[in-house]
Amino acid sequence: MFFCVSPNPAIDKRLTLPSLSLGRVNRARSAQSFPGGKSTHVAMVLQTLGAKPHWLGPCGGATGKELVAGLSNLGIQSSASFTSQPTRTNLEIVDDIGTVTEILEPGAAASPAEWAEFEKLCGILFSQAANKASVIFSGSLPAGASPDLHARLVAIAHASGCKSFIDTSGEPLRHALTEKPYFVKPNREETVQLLGFPIDSRTTAANAIRKLQDLGAESVALSLGAEGLLFCPAIGAPVLFAPAISVNARSTVGCGDSALAGFAFGIASNRSPEDTLRLATACAAANCLADSPGAARLNDIQALQQKISVEAFAAIS
Repeated sequence: MFFCVSPNPAIDKRLTLPSLSLGRVNRARSAQSFPGGKSTHVAMVLQTLGAKPHWLGPCGGATGKELVAGLSNLGIQSSASFTSQPTRTNLEIVDDIGTVTEILEPGAAASPAEWAEFEKLCGILFSQAANKASVIFSGSLPAGASPDLHARLVAIAHASGCKSFIDTSGEPLRHALTEKPYFVKPNREETVQLLGFPIDSRTTAANAIRKLQDLGAESVALSLGAEGLLFCPAIGAPVLFAPAISVNARSTVGCGDSALAGFAFGIASNRSPEDTLRLATACAAANCLADSPGAARLNDIQALQQKISVEAFAAIS
């Protein structure tokens, strides 16, 4: 079982237009709305891989109802706690040459009582799946949320014997690491911000992975963007590297979420670390070919896996 937990969910609105001109009137050619937020993209890719994910998040207002209805239309089970403030809307602007501009709302502040209800909901559902679930926490925190929210949620998951997967950044990531999550997946910029030293090679990236394990993570994936993806499946294990696949990308939005789904699915399926990294890399590349974030096609994922080479190397401490 997979729980995809979103403390800061969203509706994603995509506008397409010939070109974006700052300071002028721009007329969109089309407008589409999708269930959004990083956890939604993770859930979509998990479903494509054959899992039955369960989405969790606080929702409010008309946009919150739209999000839950959209998940239902996708066949994704969801459980939402109520918030008095409406769920945010994120804007993605795509022009004819493929440039993507994102405008992300911060998310409305929930009250302490509303956060307590959300944590209670998580605790109930995690305990029902005791020792059988992978719990995936993705994304930022809304305005006013305590930076230790992810850490508290990880502790709730661990209390029920669930494996925790974390994809966040900054202070929320630092706090979450104190609860010793099973898996974390920061990108290069997020890792540099957290650790305070540059990552300018695969060796320095591998050393950063070891530092993240020193801070509490058991396994770590680190994205280098267009350069590739690193994965260390356990403390003391070799660091693996897979180069990114060159594709004619429609958009890179959601690629990190797609990779996270691949890691969670591969680990839960007891695949080898090498095959898990291949799957995660293929999911990210397939997302680039999709019509919208998280909508990677299974045949693309399967075909791309065959093109991925994985190598192991040791970090220099």
